Amino acid sequence: MKKRVTIHDIAKELNTTAATVSRALNNNPSIGMAMKQRVQEMAKKLNYRQDRIAMSLRSGKTFVIGVIIPSAKISFFGSVVHGIESVARKSGYQILLFQTNEKYTNEKEGINTLLQSNVDAIIVSISKETTNYDHFLEVKEQGVPLILFDRTNDTLGFPSVVIDDFKGAYMATSHLIDQGYTNIAHICGQQHIKIFEDRLLGYKAALEDHELPFKESNIIPGDVSIQSGEKAAGVLLDLTERPDAIFAAEDFMALGALQVLKKRKLHMPGQFGLVGFANEAFGEYITPSLTTVNQRNIEMGEEAAKLFLSLPAKNFYKESTPPKIVLEPELIVRESSSPKLS
Repeated sequence: MKKRVTIHDIAKELNTTAATVSRALNNNPSIGMAMKQRVQEMAKKLNYRQDRIAMSLRSGKTFVIGVIIPSAKISFFGSVVHGIESVARKSGYQILLFQTNEKYTNEKEGINTLLQSNVDAIIVSISKETTNYDHFLEVKEQGVPLILFDRTNDTLGFPSVVIDDFKGAYMATSHLIDQGYTNIAHICGQQHIKIFEDRLLGYKAALEDHELPFKESNIIPGDVSIQSGEKAAGVLLDLTERPDAIFAAEDFMALGALQVLKKRKLHMPGQFGLVGFANEAFGEYITPSLTTVNQRNIEMGEEAAKLFLSLPAKNFYKESTPPKIVLEPELIVRESSSPKLS
């Protein structure tokens, strides 16, 4: 049987101590970059594998971060996970991923599973079904760091990373107005979720600042699905005062609306305007391509991981005001919001 390579073998090859090798492999700041690189190269050459169980026993850590997302079908969440993992891996952490499929019961199960796995932290985006947050408070009671991203709740007292949803919606609506559209409808998300509440408020503020009337009939609820976008667009297009543009609170709902607009033979660009939110991967490739708001997906994940790494676990909940990182939205202009033709 082939002998298992240890840090002592690496130390012998480099003529240094096992303690130095251990610190280098764990990215200890007391070790210089040149030595870290030499240790990494020798570890690779000798096919060394770290004993994570031994590391856990020594440090009291599992070096695993649990991540809970609403749906792996939505590329936004996949990009956020990519950002989390890229930062976590550099610090010696792996991630354990759990998706809720937008179900409250699945979210509770995910939290329980991750706690039983003794993860060092949990990073979560709340499911659209969730209105009871006791399972998150249980995490806090156990002293496990928890960070919310995108779909958050400020009353829970957790660190968070979000986009400025109000500003993003304001930018999207103002853009349609600047393109000549004057009767702009909004397909909104569930209003108990803060990001969708903020997007509705941003839409309203843009109308007010541009002295356009707000119409309750122009607000149709959706549920972050293509089907709800289709249904909402059908209702809007049957109104007596039919809108000439739609701002959808999420790209999948915008995609559903686009299908209905095509069936009704409303020409885009020129006759009707459409803007989504999230910068999903498909938006660039559909016809017409979809104007949307970029949520800085990868950066959001990176910042969430950095928040955990920057706050010592024993002091994680000590701050009276938990840190909140607010990223700037970016409007990505494509064909679906080209200027309205007179």
